[in-house]
Amino acid sequence: MPKPTIAPGDPCWVDLMTSDPERSRQFYSSLFGWTYEAGDEETYGGYVMTFAQGAPVAGMMRNDPSTGQPDAWTTYLRVEDIHGTEKAALAAGGQVLMAPMEVPDQGHMAVFADAGGAVIGAWQFGGHTGFQLTGEHGAPFWHELHTRHYAPSVKFYQDVFGWNTSVMSDTEDFRYSTLGSGKESRAGIMDASFYLPESVPSNWQIYFGVEDADAATTTASSLGGTIIHPPEDTPFGRMATLTDPTGAVFKIAQRLTPQP
Repeated sequence: MPKPTIAPGDPCWVDLMTSDPERSRQFYSSLFGWTYEAGDEETYGGYVMTFAQGAPVAGMMRNDPSTGQPDAWTTYLRVEDIHGTEKAALAAGGQVLMAPMEVPDQGHMAVFADAGGAVIGAWQFGGHTGFQLTGEHGAPFWHELHTRHYAPSVKFYQDVFGWNTSVMSDTEDFRYSTLGSGKESRAGIMDASFYLPESVPSNWQIYFGVEDADAATTTASSLGGTIIHPPEDTPFGRMATLTDPTGAVFKIAQRLTPQP
C-alpha cells in the first residue's frame, strides 16, 4: 500500500498510555500482529514504536500511576508550528495539558484539551513523519471525536488546526461533521450530548482496521479484552467497540466489501 498523505491538521499518529506495557504488547501483537521497537530509555523514556506489516502505525508508553489518569489512546494532529498551535488553542477556549516539547531528532509535540474538554495531541514533523500505513489490518482506520459541546468543538478544530469541515448530518439525533468530505474525509466530530454518560468526558476514539470484525472481537475477548459494543454493520463497514486488558477503549472496523 502507498504511504498515506498527511496534510497539516490531519490525524498523523496515535499512541497508548498503558499501566502494563508488557501485557498491552502481548494483547495487540496477538490481535493485530504488531511488532515492536523500544526507544532508548534515557532519550525517549522507553517509548515503544509499533509496526503493522512492517510500517510504523502507533506508539506505546507506560502510564505513570501517580497521574491518576486511566489508560487511554490519544490521537495526534499534524501541525507546522507547535508554539503557534498552543497560542491558538488557548485563544479558542482550550487548555494546555502538556506544553510544547522537543522529542530529540523526531519532532515537537504538545497535548491539549479542546473546547469541549477532549484530549488531543499535536505533532510537528521532524524525523518522525507519522504513521506510514492506514486502513489496513492493524493500522489506524478512522479518528472520531465524541463531544458534548458540538458547535464549540467544530469551531475549535477549524480555528486551531485549520480544518475545512463538511456537515454529514444535522438532525436532532445525529449531528456529524468531517474533516474534508466524502471519500476525502479524514476524521469526524459527533454530537454525543444525548448519549455520552455523565461519568465519561468528551473523547477521541480510534478505529483500527481488521480483516474480520467478528473474529477480531472473539480474539480480543479471549485475550482479556472487553466487548463494549459487539460487531454491527454500518454504512461504513462492520464495527465494534472494545477495551484492551488494562481498560483502554478502541474500535475496530472491517472495510466494506466492494459490490460487483
